[in-house]
Amino acid sequence: IKRVIAFQIAEEMKQRKLSKTDMADKMMTSRAALERLLDPSNSSVTLSTLERAASALGKKLKVELA
Repeated sequence: IKRVIAFQIAEEMKQRKLSKTDMADKMMTSRAALERLLDPSNSSVTLSTLERAASALGKKLKVELA
């Protein structure tokens, strides 16, 4: 799941031509925290961080059990 979300965030950033520094600023976090979020092998990410990333991209985070 984290790998897919990290990929989706990175793709949205590319489409919007957002640098990592700009994205971190929009998320009100550090660039290091954004690097951890975008690292597909780092599974330690909080829902709060994912929500801030989604919001910074004009998206909503949707978590669902199916």
